[in-house]
Amino acid sequence: MIQMTNYTGEGAYIAISLLNPNGEYEKTLYVQGDDDEWYSDITNWWQFHGKVRADIDAITGATISGGGRTISIIQLEDDKIDAGYKIRFESAVEDQEYYKDDVEFELTSASVKSKVEGHGFIRYVRMMPQ
Repeated sequence: MIQMTNYTGEGAYIAISLLNPNGEYEKTLYVQGDDDEWYSDITNWWQFHGKVRADIDAITGATISGGGRTISIIQLEDDKIDAGYKIRFESAVEDQEYYKDDVEFELTSASVKSKVEGHGFIRYVRMMPQ
C-alpha cells in the first residue's frame, strides 16, 4: 500500500523497481501513472526503462493524488529476499519535484512485512506479503 503526503497539484507518477545487489535496475515491478508522455519525469527509472522498453501495460495504474492511497500488487520472487536486492519507489509530480529514492529499502524477511517512511510525495509504503 502506498500512502501519499497531503500535497497540492497533479497526481504523482511512481515507478516501483527491483534493484540488484549492485544497486542497478533489474526490472520494473509497477508504475502508478498510465500516460507514457510523463514517464521521462521519473528521471533515473526512465534512463533504464527508456533503453529496455519492456511492455509495462499490464503493470500500470492511475496516478495517486495528494493525501490518497492505493494498493499495488507486485510480484517478487522468493530468491530476491535476504539476497541483497532492494526495492525503490521513485515519485514525480508535474511542475514539482522528482524523488529518486522517495522510498528505498533492502528486501529482507523483516522489511517485506513492514512500513517504510517516504522522503518526498510518499508518506509511507506498507508491504503486505501474501
